[in-house]
Amino acid sequence: MTTYQEYQAKIAELQKAAENARKNEIAQAKEQIASIMREYGLTLADLGPAVKAAKPVKPRAPVPMKYRDDKTGQTWTGRGRAPKWLEGRKKEEFLIKQ
Repeated sequence: MTTYQEYQAKIAELQKAAENARKNEIAQAKEQIASIMREYGLTLADLGPAVKAAKPVKPRAPVPMKYRDDKTGQTWTGRGRAPKWLEGRKKEEFLIKQ
């Protein structure tokens, strides 16, 4: 019967083999792409906007809470769909005073 440690060793061995295979396939793909580009005299600019580097995405700052139900402690920023606890009520009554 195979033990847990033996399975873990096999998993580690297979993961290492898979990583090596991936590295080899990526290297072959890069060489194939470079060969085609040399053959046709292409540059990265020739490939168009699909290859351009993506602009870094800035993380959004958290939006401060604007409304609070003092009974339940639930809050809402005032953006998006109004929560159920505000239905049929005036939201000005729940405005957080600063």
